[in-house]
Amino acid sequence: MRKLYYMGLEPYEARYTLQLQDWNTEAFEKRKLDYVVVPGDLLTTDQSIVTGQVLDAHGRSYFGMSQMMSLVKLMKEGEVTSEDCIFFEDMFQPGIESLPYIMDQVSAEHRPKVFVRCLAQAIDPDDFVHVWGMDKWMSLYEKMVNEFVTGVLATNEEMVAHMKIAGWTAPIYNISGLAFGKDEVRRRLLELEEFKPFEERKMRVAFTARWDQEKQPDFYMDLIEAWYKRYGKDHGIEFCLLSGGELRSNNDSYMKRTKKLQKQKKLVIHENLSKNDYYRILNDTRVVFNCALQDWVSNTVSEGDALGCNVLFPAYRSFPETFANDRDRLYIPWSIDDVVDKMHPLLSVEHPNQGKISDWTNGTIDRCIDIMQGDGEDWRRDSTDYRQQTRVSKF
Repeated sequence: MRKLYYMGLEPYEARYTLQLQDWNTEAFEKRKLDYVVVPGDLLTTDQSIVTGQVLDAHGRSYFGMSQMMSLVKLMKEGEVTSEDCIFFEDMFQPGIESLPYIMDQVSAEHRPKVFVRCLAQAIDPDDFVHVWGMDKWMSLYEKMVNEFVTGVLATNEEMVAHMKIAGWTAPIYNISGLAFGKDEVRRRLLELEEFKPFEERKMRVAFTARWDQEKQPDFYMDLIEAWYKRYGKDHGIEFCLLSGGELRSNNDSYMKRTKKLQKQKKLVIHENLSKNDYYRILNDTRVVFNCALQDWVSNTVSEGDALGCNVLFPAYRSFPETFANDRDRLYIPWSIDDVVDKMHPLLSVEHPNQGKISDWTNGTIDRCIDIMQGDGEDWRRDSTDYRQQTRVSKF
């Protein structure tokens, strides 16, 4: 690979995209890559998600199309060659159809390799595209992308399986994680305050996902109510919700119950948190809890694990791979009793495997680089026996 053209995501204070470019460029520089961060224009500077739930619908479109304009200009000027790679952080990139349109009409020496990272898409039955009825056209978009990219980067073996049964035809690679920069996250905290030993932390359980239906906030609230019913109001555990923006949901039915629990002082809500405020709270938290149907690894597990929290997630879809099949920190999906049984020891003592998940995801960008350089064929999943990889612990 002569040069890497990096097509990042627009930064949002409430999302991991605020740090994503820094995590990548730090890895590129360590690997001594010649790279170009392809610029895009921000529609606004408020770093807020107004329309939609994952990224702002207008902002994503505006940034993505302006990025494509910058990339097309570089291609027109002859800066991009067949020895180069273009790396898209998201498979959905408004304006991406420009690439096959151009590359089918230029000589071979001007056709770069193209890799896209799949974050969910229509292959995920719990993705927001199904909430909003976007799947009919999104699946056709995905078929188009499959026709011209060099490779699709899946975040785990379960996502590979979903791609396979959807009939995706492009080469598929499992990068086994989301992009993460452990050193940057810990540096950010240590610039604010000292790292807090586990035994000195508050008896706090934190829910750190979005309050949307695919994250199952109802199950978390079921857990809170079951805990209070079993142990009474003086159990000494704080259950909280951490949100980078103003609390909202794609399912209005959750909000009434949420406010009720807050009024009863059973649930503490922290909203509009900056990244630094969020990390400060994690630095005084014992357990990060997750009950999502769909996270496909989850940056929240990497952040919590990097900042000294124990983590408790369902043994569902991507999470067994993410946790290397750790029976202590994975619970039976939808079993409140199993959550309670697993929660007690995680509130009491630091788990011996703490830190290993974030160590592994800290290498995800390196695995992407290996694949783009042609050194990651062990992660390729084109054969029919791809399910053999599912039970294999990655670390």
